[in-house]
Amino acid sequence: MTDRRPLRAWVFKMRGGLWTALFLLLLLLARPTTLRLALGLPLVVMGQLLRFWAAGSIGLYRGEEVKAEQLVTWGPYGWVRNPLYLANGLMGLGWALSAGWPGLLLFLTAFTTLYPLLIIPHEEAFLEERFGRAFQDFKVSTPMLVPYVIPPEERRRGPFDRSVLWRSERHSLWVTLVATALLVSRLWW
Repeated sequence: MTDRRPLRAWVFKMRGGLWTALFLLLLLLARPTTLRLALGLPLVVMGQLLRFWAAGSIGLYRGEEVKAEQLVTWGPYGWVRNPLYLANGLMGLGWALSAGWPGLLLFLTAFTTLYPLLIIPHEEAFLEERFGRAFQDFKVSTPMLVPYVIPPEERRRGPFDRSVLWRSERHSLWVTLVATALLVSRLWW
């Protein structure tokens, strides 16, 4: 059996650049229409709002290495273990729907390969090592990416630090706005 740890660590470290490359390919393939944009853009907005909720709940998350000061199991983390990645998936799916079938196929293939098979297992291996049994219990009771279980009331709410949005999420917001504007501009070129 091949040891995938080095590949997973590299993909985790490069996830921002890989996301950018995926978007640029999607942009080149894009053939948006008004209807496609009407279907896709609400997903982009929902994804960015979920990123805000997740970032404010977790506090510290940006970087090339996995890190965690505490195991966050409340707010969006009560619904899925990886709400930031779910948010990225919603935004990417929104852009892909807006782009058309070739872009949608590219996105679905790339996302399902990168996140559930490489990025998330790398991050979760760190969390399991760091938090042990607490993370194992969390993993058993909380879906990876698709919220199909309603969490207990105490896990739906928790601390939220609005200042994190300015420190860490303003970059994501600008990227989302610029990327969306570029995709919409494909209506004319």
